[in-house]
Amino acid sequence: MIELYLFLAFILVAAIIATEIKDLLAAVISLGAVGFAVAIVFILVQAPDLAIVQIVIEVLTVVIFVAVISRTTHIDETIGKKLAGTQIFAVVLFAFFAILFLVVMGKALYQLPAFGHPTMKIASEYIRLGLGQTGGANIVADVILDFRALDTLGEATVLFTAVIGVAALMRKSGRKK
Repeated sequence: MIELYLFLAFILVAAIIATEIKDLLAAVISLGAVGFAVAIVFILVQAPDLAIVQIVIEVLTVVIFVAVISRTTHIDETIGKKLAGTQIFAVVLFAFFAILFLVVMGKALYQLPAFGHPTMKIASEYIRLGLGQTGGANIVADVILDFRALDTLGEATVLFTAVIGVAALMRKSGRKK
């Protein structure tokens, strides 16, 4: 439980840094750290499906933001000073994530059940009721499309919103006044 509070504190600090820092690249790195920390929080609260969606969206947005920044920012003589500060920030951020990842993964791998045993009570109910209630032979599709349809709709909405946001950022023409 203490890991969850550490990640929540880290998310708040990184979010504040992302909004207050003047360097755009450092802000993108901070924002990426927030997103990946949210994905780890999803893993800690046993929501791996949300964690996967969060990681995919985070990787895409960070890559696109870095591409946009590198395309729109002009390089000048002070880039070495800015880059040094950004590199120090990135190294500290990476070290923090590496330590927390080792702690979380060490704990998670230790708690994995034996292969074939459901991790939660509800999983055994899905398996028991899957074929009878849905009529489908694929239990994974039954769970995603029948038992957890609203969750799947929410995830699809998140993906659609991210695609619209990226399309808005990457458009060639600006807004007309």
